[in-house]
Amino acid sequence: MLRLSKRLEMIAEEVPPGSRLADIGSDHALLPIYLAERGAIVRGIAGEVNAGPRDAADRNVRAHGMAGLIDVRLGDGLSVVKAGEADVVTIAGMGGALIASILGQGLDKLSGVRRLVLQPNVGEFIVREWLYAHGWVLTGERILEEDGKIYEILTAVPEGDAPLTNSKLYRERRWPGEQAAAGRELLLKLGPYLTDQAPPVWAAKWERELDKLQMIADQLGNSNAEASQQKRTELLNEMEQIREVLRCSQKVKPSSN
Repeated sequence: MLRLSKRLEMIAEEVPPGSRLADIGSDHALLPIYLAERGAIVRGIAGEVNAGPRDAADRNVRAHGMAGLIDVRLGDGLSVVKAGEADVVTIAGMGGALIASILGQGLDKLSGVRRLVLQPNVGEFIVREWLYAHGWVLTGERILEEDGKIYEILTAVPEGDAPLTNSKLYRERRWPGEQAAAGRELLLKLGPYLTDQAPPVWAAKWERELDKLQMIADQLGNSNAEASQQKRTELLNEMEQIREVLRCSQKVKPSSN
């Protein structure tokens, strides 16, 4: 049986048994093959935008005896899917802006989709913002480190299927006895579930991000332009907010007011 990286294995765990899966940007169709071999999907679509990866995915599907269950298709984003053909869509290993663009351009193909499992390499904020704006609610966030890189996996369902509303999910967090607060904009960056759970790998990720932001702030400080100084002040304020949330989240679970 096919084995996956920890990242793809964690994504596979978010696909409910009996799903009709569309895996966009399928990378040798590893995810649908893995799920099909375990009887976790009843049908799979592996989409690739370029002929070379599509052909490699097709060979891999045939080599694993899954040609009757997994359809490998050539096309851009969700164009490979017909409306109502899949109930779970996975998109992994791309930037958040590209994932949001794929979802936006394929809105009509999301009819009948009951779950999105998304793993942006960067720009998680952009993905959360798209979901929030288009009537999807996060039901979970997972995070892991593999080969020196940190990945977040975001699972979302349509508002009508969600156990809570976006307004509830992104309600301001406060920590007892602390001045720190995390409102919607900050939670879109940090992740509402990850902020609540505060796993060590999440804190490590944001310590790295703060180092990058400090470098940007230092560069802006070398400019005398008013716009640069204003941007630097805003950036430093944001960094202080993030530091306070990280500090408080390690001490005590937040409350939603």
